Amino acid sequence: MTNAPQSPVDWGEVPPPTEPAASRRPSRPVSAWTVLRVVVCAFGLLSLAYWGYLAWPFPFPGVLFMVGAPLFAAVVWFLFRSPRSPIDTDVVGKVIVEVALVIAGGAAWVSLGHPVVGLVFIVVAALSGVVAFRRETA
Repeated sequence: MTNAPQSPVDWGEVPPPTEPAASRRPSRPVSAWTVLRVVVCAFGLLSLAYWGYLAWPFPFPGVLFMVGAPLFAAVVWFLFRSPRSPIDTDVVGKVIVEVALVIAGGAAWVSLGHPVVGLVFIVVAALSGVVAFRRETA
C-alpha cells in the first residue's frame, strides 16, 4: 500500500505505508461513569423488554412488545443520541431523546406496579446523563 500514486518522473524514495485515519482511534480510559452509563442503558432496554413480557398477553402482542419496544428505543438512541449517529443533532435534540427514553424505562416499571424501581432508575439515569453531557461538551 502506498500513500499516493508516484509519477514516472518522481524517482525519490516511496514513503512507508501509513494507517488510514479512520482506523486510528484515540484510546480513552474507561471510567466508572462510562460503566454506569452502559449499565443504565442496558437496564433501560431490559426494563422495556420485561414490560413487554408482563404487560401484554404472551403469544401475539407480548412478543411484539417484548422485542419491539427495546428495539425501537435502541434505534432511536442510535439515530439521534449516540456518538456515531448518522443524523447530526444539536444538544437540545439529544437531551429530548435521552429524557424520552429514560422516562419510558421508568414508566415501564411504574406501570408494572414498582414505582420505587422506576424512580430510582430515573434518578440514576438522569445523574449519568448529566455527567455524560458535561463530559461531551467540555
